[in-house]
Amino acid sequence: MKRTGALVVSLAVAGAAAAGAFALTNTLSHGNEARASVDGVVASRTAQLDRFQASLRRALTQTPPPLPPAYTAPAVASSSASLTRVVYQRAAPVPAVHTAGSEHENDKQSGDELGESDSQHALDDRSDADDEAGSSHHEGELDD
Repeated sequence: MKRTGALVVSLAVAGAAAAGAFALTNTLSHGNEARASVDGVVASRTAQLDRFQASLRRALTQTPPPLPPAYTAPAVASSSASLTRVVYQRAAPVPAVHTAGSEHENDKQSGDELGESDSQHALDDRSDADDEAGSSHHEGELDD
């Protein structure tokens, strides 16, 4: 390496060292300023809390104001003539109405007592559900 090349490299390293030293001192001074501002905030908040604590201590030493007199109900006369008797009467029960065309008329019957038309409707409903689901009939299933 020639002397001029070495001089250029050494000057670049010296410049980088100077820039690093400047950045370090700048960072440290900002850190001290930030620490001082935080200390000021903490001190002001501590003073505010101390004042609040003193006001709470003063409030504890004071006695509360007297309460207003309690409400007293008026005296009730003991004569039976002034008392009113309340008698509750239940309403008459509503009669149940059964119609012949009720959709639940076969609810009380078991599956064995269903008529031929009801079992046929059940098979029709099952095959319609299979057709809507897109499933094919398998062996052993009933066809309509």
